Amino acid sequence: MTRFRRKTSGFIKDFQEFALKGNVIDLAIAVIIGGAFGKIITSFVEDLVMPLINPLIALSGKDWRTITIGSGIKIGQFLGSVVDFLVIAFILFLAIRSLQRFKRQKAVENEPPLPDPQLVAQEKLTDALDKLTQTLESRNPQI
Repeated sequence: MTRFRRKTSGFIKDFQEFALKGNVIDLAIAVIIGGAFGKIITSFVEDLVMPLINPLIALSGKDWRTITIGSGIKIGQFLGSVVDFLVIAFILFLAIRSLQRFKRQKAVENEPPLPDPQLVAQEKLTDALDKLTQTLESRNPQI
């Protein structure tokens, strides 16, 4: 019985370490936020974008999403899903691109300014002269 408790407490401890790692918590937060963001994007596409696109694609006054081929092949619904995907992908692309630009601008602002090339050259020259002086003094102690 004691052996079973040790195995169980070891399992619980291992699971606790796994579940409380930063990566797992970050992933859980990302999934939750992604789900909420997905609802926002879906609403944006269905309620704002598609009402503008549907009249442009409409066939003979009929909703193009209801087109079927034969008995039950819903080609219109499939094409509608493809259009929805493309619009969502484009919106996400724009959002991610703007975030990357913002990060790049922030990184450039945080970078220290590059040192003046003339000062760097002077420092190198001074170091070289000091080394040369030390070498000459070590070879000829009379100087």
